[in-house]
Amino acid sequence: MVLRPEAVRERLLRLEEVISRLGELRPARKNRSFRDEWAIERGLQLGAEIILDVSNHILSAHFGVSAEDYEDVLRQLVRQGVLDEAMGSRLKGLGGFRNILVHGYLRVAPERVAEFLERAPQDFTDYARAVRRWLERFAG
Repeated sequence: MVLRPEAVRERLLRLEEVISRLGELRPARKNRSFRDEWAIERGLQLGAEIILDVSNHILSAHFGVSAEDYEDVLRQLVRQGVLDEAMGSRLKGLGGFRNILVHGYLRVAPERVAEFLERAPQDFTDYARAVRRWLERFAG
């Protein structure tokens, strides 16, 4: 597989859209409708999937590394120097949370969703910045 920087950049632009929408939904904490709750869960799922997709593409296409699972994808990006340790720590649990949103939707705890919503816009933004910096250095 060949690294496709333009495909990565395109996905990061989509991530920015997700970040913006999540930011719009964050303030209305007490009076959220079920539609808002669904939109938040979908936004968090989409953001997580973009991050994991981009990360997996970089690992396999540029480094020739296969990750064991979603959590390993992020650990491997830290090992390869794409993300720093602090960013890796902040994203820890994202793969498992994505799996709960997709497969374990009967067990989604509203408190966990709220916790991820508080952190996600900044974490997702910082992830996008880190990947863009890495792309500038290694992929032109």
